[in-house]
Amino acid sequence: MKRVVYLATAALVAMLILVPAAMAQEQTIMMEETMMMETTQPLPKSGGPAIGSTSVLLPAAALLLGSGVLAFAVLRRR
Repeated sequence: MKRVVYLATAALVAMLILVPAAMAQEQTIMMEETMMMETTQPLPKSGGPAIGSTSVLLPAAALLLGSGVLAFAVLRRR
């Protein structure tokens, strides 16, 4: 059980580090394609991804699951 908790924590930390970089890279590629098509178009909306998209729901679910596993492990140990 201890190894599973450590693995889940390591996966969560890795995801928190890698997901923002991947999202930024995807946004940069899309911006370059938009600029190459036509430069007179208005600027795209800013403010991050939509709330209902999987790019927000998946990390949120992983955070919730990881914190639940850690809380269970701490409470079980006592």
